[in-house]
This record gives sequence, structure tokens and C-alpha cells, in this order.
Amino acid sequence: MFEASRLDANRNIVSDSGGSKALAVKLLLRFRNGDAGLKAADNRPMIRLFAALSLPDEAAHALQRRQTGVEGARWRPLETLHVTLRFFGEIREDIARDLDGELAAIHQPPFDLGLAGVGAFGEGADIHALWAGIAENPDLRRLARACETAARRAGLKADTRQYRPHVTLAYLRRPDPAEVGAWIQANNLLQSPPIRIDRFGLHSSFLGRDQAHYRLEAEYPLLS
Repeated sequence: MFEASRLDANRNIVSDSGGSKALAVKLLLRFRNGDAGLKAADNRPMIRLFAALSLPDEAAHALQRRQTGVEGARWRPLETLHVTLRFFGEIREDIARDLDGELAAIHQPPFDLGLAGVGAFGEGADIHALWAGIAENPDLRRLARACETAARRAGLKADTRQYRPHVTLAYLRRPDPAEVGAWIQANNLLQSPPIRIDRFGLHSSFLGRDQAHYRLEAEYPLLS
């Protein structure tokens, strides 16, 4: 079994007690240092946030071995592989503080999930991403719904899109469809051992010149 709690030591982790105050202080210091880069219409700083499950090292390395075989693919770095629960978008620091409090209030026991199959988003020349799938899992969907509820309670608009859990492995730009099809055929039997999920995180996203960079801002334990 893969253990999701085995996080890389270099990740920026808030203690399990979470806490709106800790997150607010971190974000405020970043804004003062000009790290956020976004501002609302009223000139207040903004930050792009999402809730996600980080993959343990074993699962991430298993996926990394499949990141080959498509010319021009921008394969995602090992430390960025994750399962998104809810993308919140660019929000103000005060809303981020409220969101942190709502996420910390989620109560759900730990659970197992598994990787299953691969695929692509888009068709033909418009294929733009490769992904690894997640086996159908009621506990995962329950946690995603709880994150959606937390977002609404924090004042964010509802996300009405269908939830399709996956791990993005690569971004593409006008790839050869035949090459993508061959990659899917070669990897579609992907199945992982159970991955133990005992926490989820609130991550920030900063757009670099070539790709997005993620940072773990807060963690929330799943307790029995």
C-alpha cells in the first residue's frame, strides 16, 4: 500500500492544526514581498488556490516511469503530481482565510484510492493533456463535495462542472494524434496498489514562463 502521508521534506507544510491565522500570516508576508502577482479590482492582492491530494513517492515514481513516448510533451515534474479536489481560482486574502477555516472543519475518515487507466483531454490536433485516471471511489467524491461546500460557505461561486478525478501527467501543444493514441494503448492497463489518503492540502499556483508552480499552503488531516 502506498502511504500518502510520506511527503517530501522540501514541501512547504503548515502544521496539522492548520488554522486560518497561520495561513493568513503566510499569505500576507507573501503579498508584502510581491510574490502573489495578482490584484483584485479594489487593488487587494489575490492568490490562485486549489485543494488537492498529493501523491506519495512510490505512486508518483510509478507514474513518472510512464512519462515518455510523446514528442514535445511537457511532462509534469514529480513534485507537482496530484489529484485536484476543487480549483478555487484567484481569490482575495480575506476569502482565502475564510476558505482555510471551512476546509479545516471538514470531517472524514482516511480512505484508499487507486490509479486506473490513462487518457487524454481533447481530440485530434486539439489534444492538450495526458492524464492517469482514478478508480471510481465514493469516499473521494465525498471529499470533493465537502471542498465544494467549503468554497460556497467561504463566498465563492459554485463549480457546476462534472468532477473527473485524475492526475495530469503532461500538457501538449498540437501533438501527433497517432503518437498519443499509441501512448494510451501502451499505458491503459495502469493499476496501482491501494494509496492511503489520510490528509488533503490547500495549494497555491503561480504561473511561470513555461509552466505553473505549486506550493502547499496548509494541510488538513482526515481523522476516523
